[in-house]
Amino acid sequence: MIRIGVGFDVHRLVPGRPLILGGVRIPFDRGLEGDSDADVLTHAVLDALVGAAGLGDIGTHFGVGRPENMGVCSLLLLRQTVTLVRTHGYRPNNIDATVVAEAPRIGPHVPAMRASLAEVLEIAEDRVNVKGTTAKGLGALGTGEGIAAVAVASVRRLMRRSR
Repeated sequence: MIRIGVGFDVHRLVPGRPLILGGVRIPFDRGLEGDSDADVLTHAVLDALVGAAGLGDIGTHFGVGRPENMGVCSLLLLRQTVTLVRTHGYRPNNIDATVVAEAPRIGPHVPAMRASLAEVLEIAEDRVNVKGTTAKGLGALGTGEGIAAVAVASVRRLMRRSR
């Protein structure tokens, strides 16, 4: 059985923080604000995974303001999510994600993001798709105040052992 989930995240860009997307540090003059490393791409992916497995949302498992999540690498949260999904009988199958940012351009960093996410998800890189777009100057995203990401994930039921 295959199940599908959708995830979304958005964070404000602020000075003095590194910009991390898909576990990859991207050279830029600002980074994303948040308790963890604020990696919107990874957050959208893990939100989609818990949704596909019927396990709520990112806030249910990694809510805002929890001391254990302060400064944590979002890939660690994704690894915990993969374990959670597996304990409920599913495994990640594939990911399709879009990052919405006026700047920086993410195209040159997509191969590294795919590799980083695929490693943690324990799936082949060709099962992880990442693309970028802009908000065409509209709203807060369009003026470069933040970055958002949306992801779709599918999970497969783990094979049950026959008795």
